[in-house]
Amino acid sequence: MPALIEEGRAKVNLSLRVVGRRADGYHDLESVVAFADCADRLTLEPGGELKLTTTGPLAAACGNMADNLVFKAAKLLAEAVPNLKLGAFALDKVLPVAAGIGGGSADAAAALRLLARLNDLSLDDARLQKVALATGADVPVCLFSRACDMTGVGEQLLPLMLPSMPCVMVNPRVPVATKDVFQELGLRNGELLVGATSVFDGPAWPGEGASIADWIDTLETVANDLEAPAMRIKPVIGDVLEALRGSAGVKLARMSGSGATCFAIYGASAEAHAAAENIRRDHSGWWVHSGTLS
Repeated sequence: MPALIEEGRAKVNLSLRVVGRRADGYHDLESVVAFADCADRLTLEPGGELKLTTTGPLAAACGNMADNLVFKAAKLLAEAVPNLKLGAFALDKVLPVAAGIGGGSADAAAALRLLARLNDLSLDDARLQKVALATGADVPVCLFSRACDMTGVGEQLLPLMLPSMPCVMVNPRVPVATKDVFQELGLRNGELLVGATSVFDGPAWPGEGASIADWIDTLETVANDLEAPAMRIKPVIGDVLEALRGSAGVKLARMSGSGATCFAIYGASAEAHAAAENIRRDHSGWWVHSGTLS
């Protein structure tokens, strides 16, 4: 059987509201999630035992292969599905790690899609959904890799119709651990960050056919609640946001996820490309991508 290939597209949190911390220690969130046109590439050679090799410009950042989320997802699915066919994975790593864009989660989701194809499983299979959430909070949304309003701990997904948005994504090549950001946020078990009556008072997201301007207007009413604590841990995030917000044509700029990747949305692709070139020139050590979100 020929090799199977999937892309692990970068996830971008256009908004991220922390509703509160549950009694079990997990945080309830609401986030509008989009996906970018930059991605890791995962290949599966069917047959034999489970293996993983990494290549690409950021392969060295993947760390111990035994701890990789591709491995974790595949092992969990093998426990859930009897006689699951496996094989050798090869990951071409181009997305920065610990960067707030779900690179590891996107890779794990790509692995689950590959194993689903190999084993004739539907993406709606309850076992696949359970394994995705057990692998990581961002894996369920990355499994379908389409714009969603994500709530709960990542398990509740409401599809959204986003226009294609010209964007620039920037990471200062500084990893940020999600657990450290939530620790800096400082919520106690059972504590709400918003008032009890405000939990269901979020904005109504624009519907099909809405323009970029419609989405910007709505997104400006919410924020990323993790941006401030992440900046206290890594002040360079503020430098990235300053560079993006100072670029010509920018409509909205903020941090994605728990950072340190930040993004900006523009009204036209030419503006995004020009902004990216200027940032690359002024900050040669930063990771910069110009493309689209959808």
